[in-house]
Amino acid sequence: MNFDFATRIDRRQHATKKWLQYDEDVLPLWVADMDFRSPPAVISALESRVAHGVFGYGDVSAALKQTLCDWSRDHYDWQIEKAWQLWVPGVVPALNLAAMALSEPGQGVLTATPIYPPFLSIARNIGREAQTFALADPVAPGEPWRLDLEALEAAIQPNTRVLLWCHPHNPTGRVWNAEEMKGLAELAVRHDLIVVSDELHCDLILDPSVSHRPLGQLCPELKDRLITLWAPSKTFNIAGLSSACAIIADDDLRQRFQSAAAGLLPSVNVLGLSASQAAYAECEEWRQALLSELRDNLALVEAHVSRWPNVAMTAPEATYLAWLDLRHSALAESPQQRLLEEARVALSDGADFGWPGFVRLNFGMPRSWLEEALMRLDRVLSE
Repeated sequence: MNFDFATRIDRRQHATKKWLQYDEDVLPLWVADMDFRSPPAVISALESRVAHGVFGYGDVSAALKQTLCDWSRDHYDWQIEKAWQLWVPGVVPALNLAAMALSEPGQGVLTATPIYPPFLSIARNIGREAQTFALADPVAPGEPWRLDLEALEAAIQPNTRVLLWCHPHNPTGRVWNAEEMKGLAELAVRHDLIVVSDELHCDLILDPSVSHRPLGQLCPELKDRLITLWAPSKTFNIAGLSSACAIIADDDLRQRFQSAAAGLLPSVNVLGLSASQAAYAECEEWRQALLSELRDNLALVEAHVSRWPNVAMTAPEATYLAWLDLRHSALAESPQQRLLEEARVALSDGADFGWPGFVRLNFGMPRSWLEEALMRLDRVLSE
C-alpha cells in the first residue's frame, strides 16, 4: 500500500502548539510531533469510535493489553504480561509520578544531560533533589554520543533513589548498546536505584545496523527496580490523544505506582485507547513506510549540515530529531534565537536540554517543507 507523506497539512486551522507558537512566516521544526497524517487504520478506528456517539469513562481492554504483549514479543523478544501494564495519559506524567511514588522528600532524582527538558524539572515538581551527570559527547564529528559509566557512578549520591533514563535517547538519537546498559544495570543494583526507562522512541530506529533492546529484556536483574514507559504517540503521530503504558513487572513497584496515581492521573481517554489498539495491531506496514521516509529526510539534513562551517551533527540512530552542535559557529551564543530571527526557522534550544550551544531539529515533516527550512538555514549557516 502507498501512504502519503508528501501532502502539506494545514495545522494552523486548529489550536496547535507546534504551529501557533511563532509568527506565520516561521517554519516550526521544534516540538516533537510530526506533520504527517496518522495511519489510515488509526483514523478509521477513531471515526468508528466517534460514530458510536457515547464517550463515557472508558477502560483498558484485554485486547489492547494482549496487543501490546504481542508487539513486545514480536518486535523485541520481550515477554511481558498483561498484568504488568498500567495505561496512563502520557509518558511525562508517568515520569513525574514514578519519581514521586518511589522516592521520599530529600532524596535525589538523577538523570543524564543533554535530555528532553521535562526530565530536568521533575525533581523540582515533586520536592526532590535534582541530580545530573553529562553524557560523553562525540570525540570527533560523526562519532556517537556515549554513556560515561564513571560519570554516572560519580553522580550517584547517598541520597540518590531514582534514575530517569531515556532509551533511545532524546535529543541525541542514540540507541544504547548492551555493554552500556549492562553497566547501567550493575550500578543501579549496587546502589539500590529505581530505574525509570522512557522508551518512547523505541519503534523509530533509523539505523539498520542497530536495534533497540528494552532495558527489561536486556537486564532481567532490574525486574524488581524497573519501570518501562512505552507509547504509540511518537511513532504513529497521535501525541494529542494522550495514551501511554507503564510496564512494571514487580508487584510492589506496580502497586506503589498505582496507589500514587489515584486521584492525580486520569484514566486514558477513550479515543486514545482506540487509536492505540489500531496502531499496534494494524499499522506495521505504515510504520515501515514512515521509517523509509524519515531515513530519506535524515539524509537530506546530513547533506545540508555538511555544508555548514563549524556545525556538527552525529546522525541519530533513532527518532526524527537531529541534535546540532553550534558551539564553534558564529551563532554559538544564542543559536536558537539567531536562527529564529535570521532564518525564520524555529528549532528547540539546547539550553533547555542542559547543553547551551546546541539546537534540536525535527525532520518529521513533508520533504518540501523540510527542504524549504534547510534552504533558509543555508542562508545563515553557510556564510
